[in-house]
Amino acid sequence: MKKKKEISLDNKLNMLRAGVLGANDGILTVVGVLFSVIAATTNPFIIFIAGLSDLLSCAFSMSAGEYASVSSQRDTEKAVVGEEKLRLQTDPQAEQELIARFYVDKGVSEQTAHEISQALMQEKPLKTAVSVRYDMDIEDYLNPWSAAVSSLISAALGGFFPLVAMSMAPTSFKMQATIIATVFSVALTGFLSAKLGNGMAKKAIIRNVIVGIITMFIHYYIGKLF
Repeated sequence: MKKKKEISLDNKLNMLRAGVLGANDGILTVVGVLFSVIAATTNPFIIFIAGLSDLLSCAFSMSAGEYASVSSQRDTEKAVVGEEKLRLQTDPQAEQELIARFYVDKGVSEQTAHEISQALMQEKPLKTAVSVRYDMDIEDYLNPWSAAVSSLISAALGGFFPLVAMSMAPTSFKMQATIIATVFSVALTGFLSAKLGNGMAKKAIIRNVIVGIITMFIHYYIGKLF
């Protein structure tokens, strides 16, 4: 039985990135619509339908955007592989020298570096050259479908929490419940984005919470105006 290929680290990180961005966008767009609508009407059915419609449109929009973006990146990866194939056909010696220089820069002696370069170029010339020049694995291109699905699910889940809070909370507590759900959700996405990017979690959380509060404030008063 054929062993299932594991998802690479790059593809896992790409899925996580798409998921965090999708969740954050889902939270902010849905809560924005909810606060705009609740400022204009107290009808719970209208509020729910408006929020649900925005949740679905946001999820599919984010998914389509991720698919297009990652597909473009994948096309770029394939293009540079094509360029490297041409280099290997026209000047293989220069590519072998590039690989040797790569190992010399890593601290390997000149003689050993050239021996390694020669061995690698005989075994897997294209894979080696692309890895050295672009730090890329030709056997594992980025997957646009995984990014699209990740973004779709996370955007829907992100928008789900403020929608449930607004729909299920008692009438007198709807806005407060939605604010709490939103603040918690954007704080979580801020924390995750910081961890993925090796950034400062506290700064990312504060930034996301401030953006979430501003989003609710702006949309609420837009609803009041119109």
